[in-house]
Amino acid sequence: MCARLLLLGLMLAPAFQSRVESVEEYDDDYLSINKTWILTPKAQETDATQILNALLRNYDNKLRPDIGIKPTFIDVDIYVNSIGPVSVIHMEYTIDIFFAQTWYDRRLRFNSSLQALTLNTNMVSRIWIPDTFFRNSKRADSHWITTPNQLLRIWNDGKVLYTLRLTIEAECLLQLQNFPMDTHSCPLVFSSYGYPREEIIYRWRRYSIEVSDQRTWRLYQFDFTGLRNTSEVLRTGAGDYMVMTVSFDLSRRMGYFAIQTYIPCILTVVLSWVSFWIKRDSTPARTSLGITTVLTMTTLSTISRKHLPRVSYITAMDLFVSVCFIFVFAALMEYATLNYLVGNKKSLKQSGGSISCTGRPRLLTSHARLVPSYTAIHINSLVTWPPDMDEESEDMEPSSPCPCLEGKECRRFFCCIDDCRTGAWRQGHLRIHISRLDSYSRVFFPTAFLLFNIVYWVAYLYL
Repeated sequence: MCARLLLLGLMLAPAFQSRVESVEEYDDDYLSINKTWILTPKAQETDATQILNALLRNYDNKLRPDIGIKPTFIDVDIYVNSIGPVSVIHMEYTIDIFFAQTWYDRRLRFNSSLQALTLNTNMVSRIWIPDTFFRNSKRADSHWITTPNQLLRIWNDGKVLYTLRLTIEAECLLQLQNFPMDTHSCPLVFSSYGYPREEIIYRWRRYSIEVSDQRTWRLYQFDFTGLRNTSEVLRTGAGDYMVMTVSFDLSRRMGYFAIQTYIPCILTVVLSWVSFWIKRDSTPARTSLGITTVLTMTTLSTISRKHLPRVSYITAMDLFVSVCFIFVFAALMEYATLNYLVGNKKSLKQSGGSISCTGRPRLLTSHARLVPSYTAIHINSLVTWPPDMDEESEDMEPSSPCPCLEGKECRRFFCCIDDCRTGAWRQGHLRIHISRLDSYSRVFFPTAFLLFNIVYWVAYLYL
């Protein structure tokens, strides 16, 4: 008998060896797969089926755990998969999360060697789950590919874990006074829809909110700076509800707006100053330059408001664009003023008349010298100052001379110290050279615009 068994073994050995070699050859193509397989004993499968049948036999999923005894405590965990994009016009943002809720249901306790039962979505509708909803959501979708993204796990002590993946478009009221240097806190608010605080209490656990790698987020114009979670009680006519809030802090990147709005506005203002270096007789050149810059600023102002909601208050960008528009418009009006005053001066010379110190026109004698006229700014009125004369003409009226202050020189422009021979202060008047208006503008406009930029950027970036 032993000889027969030995002979049979020798005959089957080659076939068994070839089978092992074929299996090893097959597994070589799948080296990355774990080759250790653990099969669940048949007894445990039978045990799990019996446990579920026993748990659901007299289970009523319409009633919450511990009803009439104590409130149900629900621990919440959130894993933020991604945030973005943020819509400024609609004042909303999109967030993709894994939302987990944990509670205890004494009706689901069981005695078995199994510590926990991991179940699919078919069991979700057969047990009680919290009626949590997101209060500030406009639209929300759960993921169903390839199967519903839900998880239900029951421990032998009655602990229940329910997770699902959600994509939510939530409302975020943006305050745009400091746009585009603004920061925002976009909340995600949730609570129970029907159970008041006496029946359901939500709780944050330590480290209950986690975030994924931010490089995959679609924030575009924003930087994620942090998050905060809070809980509060909302008092309504239907009762007091526990409201849980997660706030995501966002800071706007202003690189896009610097390239699209700020730099073009600054360059347009600087371009309008070229008019001050063009001769005042070149009317077509200066007029066309002024009108072009004004129209350019109008276009930039329209573009800057295109991607913003129609808010009633002034944003930081609106302020900057408006001031730039005022500078450009003032440069155009400067030439209009200069052209008007110079034209009046020429007409007075051609008519042989002059204007006295008191503002009344007078005739020039044949002995009077024609020198460039000045504009005298009086305390209460604007009058034209007469030409300086080395000697008083005999034909002048006795009351025409305008006396200088004692110790002051009155033949040249703008000096008010006693020993300055180029001084030009008279009592109640300040003499300005009309033909030098462009020279004054070359200094005044850049200086004023530089001071405005210093105040603007310091106020909005550091205050």
